[in-house]
Amino acid sequence: MPKHLPLSLLLLRLGIFIVFFFWTLDKFVNPEHAASVFAKFYALENLGTSIVYVVGSLQIILIFLFVAGLFKKWTYGIILLLHAASTFATFGLYLTPFDNLLFFAAWPMLAACVALFLMRDWDTLTLGKRTSFTQNQIVPIQ
Repeated sequence: MPKHLPLSLLLLRLGIFIVFFFWTLDKFVNPEHAASVFAKFYALENLGTSIVYVVGSLQIILIFLFVAGLFKKWTYGIILLLHAASTFATFGLYLTPFDNLLFFAAWPMLAACVALFLMRDWDTLTLGKRTSFTQNQIVPIQ
């Protein structure tokens, strides 16, 4: 395993966590905003505050499991799917790029989510189960 790979994957995980953490906090601090985002981008109209709080509660559990590196196949996979859904739900905004430049930050984060999911077995700076690699599992970079 390359020497800096575990640290690199940890940094990817922390960066993704920070974004999701503030998206989650928004559901508690400003549930009306979160409800309007659900309505505008996901066609989920009239979500009440209590539903937004439930979604936020489930999301906070997910992101803390994710940042701890627990249940990697599931948590990394769900984070990837959630971020992919949010990236593609805003697709219309990419058609007027200079009016919506900040939305383009979703693409490198999506790439980071994909990379982290694909390399989850090498993400060893976690509280999760350690994976031991045999010589046959290591593929040389050519």
